[in-house]
Amino acid sequence: MDIRTPVRQIKKVWKSIPTIEGAGVRLKRVFGFHEVPQLDPFLLLDCFHSDNRDDYVKGFPWHPHRGIETITYVLDGDVEHQDSMGNKGVIRSGDVQWMTAGGGIIHQEMPQGDVKGRMWGFQLWANLPASQKMMDPRYREVTADQIPAVKTPEGATVRIICGEVAGTRGPVREIVTDPEYLDVSLPAEKSFTHSVKPGYTVFAYGVDGEGEGTLTLYESAGDTVLVTADKKPVRFLLVSGKPLKEPIAWYGPIVMNTKDELKTAFQEYEAGTFIRK
Repeated sequence: MDIRTPVRQIKKVWKSIPTIEGAGVRLKRVFGFHEVPQLDPFLLLDCFHSDNRDDYVKGFPWHPHRGIETITYVLDGDVEHQDSMGNKGVIRSGDVQWMTAGGGIIHQEMPQGDVKGRMWGFQLWANLPASQKMMDPRYREVTADQIPAVKTPEGATVRIICGEVAGTRGPVREIVTDPEYLDVSLPAEKSFTHSVKPGYTVFAYGVDGEGEGTLTLYESAGDTVLVTADKKPVRFLLVSGKPLKEPIAWYGPIVMNTKDELKTAFQEYEAGTFIRK
């Protein structure tokens, strides 16, 4: 995948790396703790992609979150989930779950795959500003048929989870970091041009084709991104958001602004007072 920008220059490119999370889920870490704050307001991106149930079926048993949003996007397979607020359900192929942990939630996510054992998806973590870290938790469940897909004059097909392309807006709106989250499929020898807000963090992640597993982080200056496919089709996620430019205190599934806030969160979790009612 040849990624070039007429205004936005490429700042850095790197490959995702294999890791194990949860109760033994094999996945690829695109970025995380060691990349902070390069992708502010985004904290972490994981890709789970396997045809072997043993790689993912142990899942992510009960664990807490505070101070962040987790965005789960499933391409193939099912993910069962439930939480401390009594919610439960299944995220299916093409669905998105945009969870705002806010002041605290305890949940579990258990990948099930499809009938052939295939499981493929992503989880992105977005930080919350200090003023809203303790907001009430909430879910935005978006099914595949609620996500619009548009075809651009250049030939790209774009699923719009959050943001706007060619006058069509995605279903996830009114998010504090003002993000865009696009799933772009581009035929061979075609280009995709997209306007982005000056100063916003922008990255592209190769989902399929040339550049698969590669993250491209763009410089902050400029208002346009251009992606061009070579002789093979490509598919990539294009994500942008408004940087918070705040201090980060992060350990495991909890992200706060100070070490004292982080300590308090874990003390409350141990004491059983973590969930605000």
